[in-house]
This record gives sequence, C-alpha cells and structure tokens, in this order.
Amino acid sequence: MKKIIIFGGGSGLSQMLKGLKLFPIDITAVVSVSDNGGSTLRLRKDFKIPAVGDISKVLMAMSNTDQDIVNLMNYRFKQSKSLGNHSIKNLLLTALLEQKGDFANAIPVLSKLLDIEGKVLPITEDNAELIGTTCDGKKIYGETGITKCQKKITKITYDKEVKANPEVLKEIKEADLIIFSSGSLLTSIIPNIIIEDVVKAIRESKAPKLYICNLVTQPGETDDFKVSDHVKLLNEYLGEGTINMVLANNVEIPQDLVLKYATEEQKDPVLLDESTLKKMKVRVIKDKIYTIEDGYLRHDTLKTAYLVFSILMENNI
Repeated sequence: MKKIIIFGGGSGLSQMLKGLKLFPIDITAVVSVSDNGGSTLRLRKDFKIPAVGDISKVLMAMSNTDQDIVNLMNYRFKQSKSLGNHSIKNLLLTALLEQKGDFANAIPVLSKLLDIEGKVLPITEDNAELIGTTCDGKKIYGETGITKCQKKITKITYDKEVKANPEVLKEIKEADLIIFSSGSLLTSIIPNIIIEDVVKAIRESKAPKLYICNLVTQPGETDDFKVSDHVKLLNEYLGEGTINMVLANNVEIPQDLVLKYATEEQKDPVLLDESTLKKMKVRVIKDKIYTIEDGYLRHDTLKTAYLVFSILMENNI
C-alpha cells in the first residue's frame, strides 16, 4: 500500500481526509498545534498544553465510528460557565494529555476509540506561539491575531525554538507522496514548515511534493494570489523548486457565488496560471475540484482524493 504524508491545520486538512480515507492509502496526517482561539485557547492557558482543537478535528475527519459517537464528540456545553464552549473531543484529548504526558501516547488512545486507520501526528510536542511579522516590521502574536491582521504578513516564526516530532521525520522518509493540504497558508500550512529538521527531511525525500491549492484567496494573506503565488510562498519556506506538483481547480465558479464571496468575505477565486507554473517546472493536475455545500464552496473530497490516488498509482511514483 502506498504511503502519503499530508501537512495542514484544522478545517482544510479535515476536508481532504474525508475523501482520502476512502481509498486504499496509508495516511499520515500532520497537524499544526498553534491554534489559539476559542476553546483551544482556554485549554492551552489552563493546562499549559499545545493546541488540541485542530488535532481533535482531524481525528474526527479520519474516524470510522458511527454518527452517534461523532455527534457526542462534537457536542459542546453551551449552558455551563465552567464548561462553556468546550467540545467533548477537546476535553477528552486534554484529559489524555494529562494522563499520558504527551501527544505521542495520548492520540493512539483516542484513535482507538474513534476507529481510525492511519496516523494523526502533531508537528511538535512543544507549546509554542506563532509570530507574524508585517511588511512594516510589526510583530503579531498568535494565530488569531495573524488571521485578523489587516497588514501584509511577510514572515511566520515561532516565539521560541521548536523541536520537530521525531515520528513526523520518520514518516516523511517513508512517504511515497508528500502533500501540503488546502487551508490557510500562514496559519495552517506554514507552521509545519518553519521547523528546520522538517524542511530538511522534506527536501531530502525523493517523493514528489504536491500542493492542493485553495479555491479562493484569503483577505490579508493571499489577496490577488494566483496558483503560482501560493506555490512560490510555500517554496520561500521549503526552498526553491521543492513543490513540483500542484492540484488546482480549472472550472469557473458560478458568478452568484463569486459575488457572494467578494462582497461578504472579500475573497476571490484563485486563478490557475498554467504557463507560469510550467516555467517553474511544476506539474499541473487540473479538474473541477469544488462542490457547493449549503451555499458555500468546498473542495470536492471524493474527486480530490481520487486525483491524489491516481498520482500514487502512476508507475513513476
């Protein structure tokens, strides 16, 4: 069975995994642990732990358990002041961290409970904060602050030296395909690739490096970005020429939806600039990879996963 390792954060990575888990692939999902919003922020402060929210979200996406268990895990206590806004899955993962001492021993227990095949790994066990540096040199602390920042962020770092999870380095070496998921570049993907040992392992791997491109731009992060701009930004952290494949949407999004995203969220469709990508020696896999769910754009999980699986089945992979 072919092995993939896929890097990401919460929502984008979770969406990808819903489709990938349906194919005969050995999956390792690597999750950034720098979220500092809502329930996760309170748990980080109370227990002095890395972020649990994105990991628990990814675990749920890979779960094969029944819907009642899924509903229970996602349940939040809305009536209680002390338990307010904490989901069961976040509380369980926090309890396991208290019992077991680290993610390496806590996640397998929750994985067993949720009937998960494959692995979910944090990029680090360290409790670190993201720092974004703006174009005028100002420091923005925390993922939430970076997301809300109106100025262009030119660099992402941690607030201290961070050690890579050794299990992640091992899985990179064994992977047949290295994938960077759709999702926020600055706060979901890049936090995985600002650790020196991780970048070194990725660059030394002979496996192809694939980026699954976002469908729309993100205000303050990727305004006016075409597909090639996303790849260039990733390569700023990984090293020039590291990303050698990109999976992107090439079918026009309905105009009423384009207008809705532009007016309500200041987001625009990411345009596929194939000629620029070819000059960069990046192989382009293109298709209609979006679907519309409840009036919102989403990656078509099954179509996207099928295209990834097709890449894996090629003779030269």
